[in-house]
Amino acid sequence: MFIKSVVFPTTCLALAISSAVQASSHREAPFITENPKVDATDFYAFRSYEPGRSGFVTLLANYNPLQDAYGGPNYFSMSPDAVYEIHVDNNGDAKEDLTFQFDFSQRLGNAGKGIALPIDGKDIPVPLINVGPVTKQDQTAANFREFYTLNVIKGDRRTGESKQAMNADTNRGFFGKPLDNIGSKTFSIQSYEHYANTFIQKVRLNGCPTGAQVGRVFVGQRKDPFAVNLGEIFDLVNTNPVGAVDAEVDTLKDKNVTTLALEVPIDCLKGSGNGIIGLWTTASLPQTSSLLEEPKNLRAKTSTGPWVQVSRLGMPLVNEVVIGLPDKNRFNASEPKDDAQFLDYVTKPTLPVLLNVLFGVQAPTVNGRPDLVAAFLTGLKGVNANGSVGEMLRLNMNIAPTAKADQKNLGVAAGDAAGFPNGRRPGDDVVDAEIRVAMGLLCHLGLNLCTPEEATSGNLPYTDGVLQSAEQFTASFPYLTTPLAGSPN
Repeated sequence: MFIKSVVFPTTCLALAISSAVQASSHREAPFITENPKVDATDFYAFRSYEPGRSGFVTLLANYNPLQDAYGGPNYFSMSPDAVYEIHVDNNGDAKEDLTFQFDFSQRLGNAGKGIALPIDGKDIPVPLINVGPVTKQDQTAANFREFYTLNVIKGDRRTGESKQAMNADTNRGFFGKPLDNIGSKTFSIQSYEHYANTFIQKVRLNGCPTGAQVGRVFVGQRKDPFAVNLGEIFDLVNTNPVGAVDAEVDTLKDKNVTTLALEVPIDCLKGSGNGIIGLWTTASLPQTSSLLEEPKNLRAKTSTGPWVQVSRLGMPLVNEVVIGLPDKNRFNASEPKDDAQFLDYVTKPTLPVLLNVLFGVQAPTVNGRPDLVAAFLTGLKGVNANGSVGEMLRLNMNIAPTAKADQKNLGVAAGDAAGFPNGRRPGDDVVDAEIRVAMGLLCHLGLNLCTPEEATSGNLPYTDGVLQSAEQFTASFPYLTTPLAGSPN
């Protein structure tokens, strides 16, 4: 009876943490559901564990959730109206000291006029994204292309010093984005994996210190790296959260996302700090947009006014399990330096109370929840705390990376100091880790945050039942795997 009373409410915790967003941050707030192109789904930051690249940090920001591979004819472009940004606090004040800003543009094929076919003496534009096989070297058959620029901003993201990053091989200030994985006929000349890999570019990050400017960048579609048992969770928690782990129950196994991947030299990120950095990703839109009465080519609206932040993601699952429904949109528009406004959600969490009322489970009795404050707002002392207070993904760059074969998917809790919550790697099982933390796991680790008696069920091996491990990913940049193809033939 005890296990049953704990199992069901804890799975309900998994519901609150994971299913509300269909991944770490898919659809986590009411407004962002209207703007999927700027919806951040997952954010990763870790010391690069590709052999020979340990002097770098890899940053992965995923956007545009729940992509069905067969999503033609227009597939999943990024918004040319938005800016997508990765922010770095390297001096412990919860304010960005460095921002990597991605800005996208679109262009029709045939020199911007669109590919047309002669029909009865008249050139008629085609309705498809491509009219034949495509390679990076020969994109004459591509009827739609995306490009992006990358700026490195020191200081405030809007008023700081901004320098444009350059392609280190071509010395050009723009980069190409591959087409989504339409299918094997479109990519019959070279495999999609080979085609996409040709878009991994060396980038010179102007504004970074001399000798710490050259890294790598890639933006393109990837297989969604997150794994979660959504179907059973939505069905009134129809699963066993202390049961077996099964690789086949991942609801997102047939979904793709779009990844902004950047590999940055450690000395560029470190700044004047002690090597512990806080990171988060945001997307912003212009304050005002107007629909065009007569859309032209790829444009259907005009946008003006200052940038307004509409998406924010640092630590996974915060807006889902911590922030109350009335404040979810406000959290997405906020910055870490202002997170005192959300403090009650951390120190007085509502979820354990709901579980107690609904199921009679003994919630943690920790006054003020210093364990959750450490997990979400300050970092763990001796691991990744740097004096800042604010919700960010914190990474101690002084800790060496763990090779893929040796990584523990529960990270720090399993003795792997290079893993979550010290940053986040693709193979870190953040759902299982955060379920256990919410139920009081930190009270059982001798961290002097709380006692085991204050979290009597906090040491159970909670799981959503889905396998997440480093073995599911590659050991080289951009680490996330080839996206699923739209055509199965």
